[in-house]
Amino acid sequence: MRGHLYVIAAPSGAGKTSLVKALMEGDRGLQFSVSYTTRPARPTEVDGRDYHFVSAAKFARMAEAGEFLEHARVFDHSYGTALATVRTALEQGTRLLLEIDWQGTQQVRAKLPEAQTIFILPPSRASLEQRLKARSTDSDAVIRRRLQDSVSELSHWREFDYVVINDRFDEALAHLRAIVTGLGEALRSNRPEVALLAAQLLKTP
Repeated sequence: MRGHLYVIAAPSGAGKTSLVKALMEGDRGLQFSVSYTTRPARPTEVDGRDYHFVSAAKFARMAEAGEFLEHARVFDHSYGTALATVRTALEQGTRLLLEIDWQGTQQVRAKLPEAQTIFILPPSRASLEQRLKARSTDSDAVIRRRLQDSVSELSHWREFDYVVINDRFDEALAHLRAIVTGLGEALRSNRPEVALLAAQLLKTP
């Protein structure tokens, strides 16, 4: 039986990384697809576990050779998913989780239309800003830029199959689990409350 590919994206500060970590810890049958990136590793990150950290030159060679399922440049660094890794996992019947951005999701959808895509929204713009400021690894300038870019990223929510609102962590995690186990029909992106929240998040202050 062919496996399933689940793609999760979110604006910076929506709490995606924490949710994905908890999801993986609670579902041993779910495999995480480790992306390649040219950005430096943060102090808590491990090469091969969080990302494959490579030079810009190596990344460019891989992209030129067509080795990526998707790749994009985000915040001055490149990110990509190895095509061979995904193909092998799906052929082996694996449930594979891919954590990328909306640009990468568009590329995945074009090549693997059967992929299930999930977008995570914060409950408010204030919450988004608070979460970005809580990151001790980023400077004030980076936080301001990420907030601006995050609001722009929010506009792509309609492109996804499902939307999870990360207001209460445990509830958001339960919703993610429902989606990746085939029980997420009630969490489709076209439900009215999602459109209402998105309109509020995108409203100019």
